[in-house]
Amino acid sequence: MSSTDSSNTFTISEAEARLGPPLMGALLRMAYETVRRRMLESLHANGFVDLDAPHLNVLQYPGPDNVRPSDLAARLRISKQALNYQLGELERLGYLERHPDPDDLRSRRIVLTERGWATVPVIREAVLDTEREWAAQLGDDRLEELRALLLELRALPTP
Repeated sequence: MSSTDSSNTFTISEAEARLGPPLMGALLRMAYETVRRRMLESLHANGFVDLDAPHLNVLQYPGPDNVRPSDLAARLRISKQALNYQLGELERLGYLERHPDPDDLRSRRIVLTERGWATVPVIREAVLDTEREWAAQLGDDRLEELRALLLELRALPTP
């Protein structure tokens, strides 16, 4: 395969030829990047043209609704400052608001707006479309086996 075809994430580059086949982390990342690209394309096609790839970090499953910014930053493994920048952008664009936390008035909670909630079915449908395409290529049984294995890995304790 040629390394000049940038449309296919899975083409073999000169570096890969020298390093050997990708390890599991790289393969998972490649699939993840495909899903993220498809999500963003679908959002744009459905009128959410003001969203960019970094916004997907905040909107990713299970979403930020009713979460404290500090808890979301910890979940996403990013700094509070980086998250607050993204939250500010998404708030300015009308996807979310930050309200006082009723349980701790020193803190705030992220609340999705109607516009924010409207992204959820678009994102989920883009992912489901990608899964359907993969099932057509791999077969339903193999894709379900992959899903089961990933769920099993998710349940393992983290070191």
